[in-house]
Amino acid sequence: MLTDEYIKRVYDQVVARDGDQPEFLQAVREVFETLQPVVEKHPEYEKAGVLERIVEPERTIKFRVAWVDDEGKVQVNRGYRIQFNSAIGPYKGGLRFHPTVTESVVKFLGFEQILKNSLTTLPMGGGKGGSDFNPKGKSDAEVMRFCQAFMTELSRHIGQFTDVPAGDINVGGREIGYLFGQYKRIRDEYSGVLTGKGLEFGGSLARTEATGYGVCYYTQEALRVLRNDSFEGKTVVISGSGNVATYAAQKAEQLGAKVVTVSDSNGYIYDPNGINVEVVKQIKEVERGRIKEYAERVPGSEYHEGSKGVWTVKGDIALPCATQNEVDGESAQKLVDNGVTVVVEGANMPSTPEAIEVYQKNGVLYGPAKAANAGGVAVSGLEMSQNSYRLSWTFEEVDAKLKSICPCFPVRRQGHCYMYNEQQVLSQIRKPDNNLASTSITPELTTVDQHMDQRAGPWPTWSSKPSTESLHRA
Repeated sequence: MLTDEYIKRVYDQVVARDGDQPEFLQAVREVFETLQPVVEKHPEYEKAGVLERIVEPERTIKFRVAWVDDEGKVQVNRGYRIQFNSAIGPYKGGLRFHPTVTESVVKFLGFEQILKNSLTTLPMGGGKGGSDFNPKGKSDAEVMRFCQAFMTELSRHIGQFTDVPAGDINVGGREIGYLFGQYKRIRDEYSGVLTGKGLEFGGSLARTEATGYGVCYYTQEALRVLRNDSFEGKTVVISGSGNVATYAAQKAEQLGAKVVTVSDSNGYIYDPNGINVEVVKQIKEVERGRIKEYAERVPGSEYHEGSKGVWTVKGDIALPCATQNEVDGESAQKLVDNGVTVVVEGANMPSTPEAIEVYQKNGVLYGPAKAANAGGVAVSGLEMSQNSYRLSWTFEEVDAKLKSICPCFPVRRQGHCYMYNEQQVLSQIRKPDNNLASTSITPELTTVDQHMDQRAGPWPTWSSKPSTESLHRA
């Protein structure tokens, strides 16, 4: 519940302005409820308009994407890029190609990306993009033509020092390759403008595994710090079968757990002997098939229609790795009733507010996505660094850096595992748009007061366009 008057007023403004964007409103409210104690202690944030600025994107880009299918017919989709906040670095966040993509979905993802990126301690702002294009059932040639049309427009808005997109749902190595090739063709430039690239043209080892591995590194540290426990001997329920789910399953097994489920939008697999990750990779990464094929290849496993049923399986740890709002209050209660005591989010905002309430009432160790799945963007940041240095690190080097980043996130707060405190969230505070001074984040996560003190004198109140000299002074 929102009780602080300043927070309530800002949230009401967001509702009035973006009332038709339910996913974005959900994300804002979740963050605002957590920030209330911080804002109450710092009334100066109201004068500075901190919350008003953190919920309003710096730039919203929406565009038409016209492409030609294999039948020679022109198809039209809608493309988006939300450049939300560049306070600590270039905009950074993935591209999602899925029929459910709307401005609200992209906006909520971009908003969460601000906070997620600040946690990595790497110099990355927050952004997100995508299209309502569905690559499923399309030929490679059709996907290529769509990606080229998409990048033809997007290329004018991005750059290695401006905005660096990556992959997300349905945007993997194939799509990133097509996008990068078109960017290079249009701009006549070979640069680190995208992450998740192929190893042959600037990609990073461990990037494919990073989000799933990071979820498990986070969970392992949360278990150690908050429960004096580990993955060893635990039964894990995972949803999804994309990169996040696949490599979370792989790492959980390496850490001593048994993963018994994976799923896709049609249904889920239950394998009491433990999911064979290599079979999942063959079906989803190589053949681009449906997860029901797993049951045809692995004796003893079962396929069940309806992806929501995955939450009825008994286990100790649940890792939702599919999509937003996949766990509602009813599903969360089933998890608790079936013995789950740890829920760590691999997907973005997979739990509804009702589900989170169930976790909290039942003492579930809960790791929100803004921290738990930040491993992917952390390694994207490391890929950017490698591109700038014109070198490549080994898998072991990248994995070691990932391990050093992800376990820093869990903090003890009311018996739960939360992803942010006031210093981390408000590291994204930015000065007004006509003031070039902006805040930065350091590995030590300097205090909010220090961020506020980075203003270069009083904020200007120009009544006309400022001169270059006055902008420099500001």
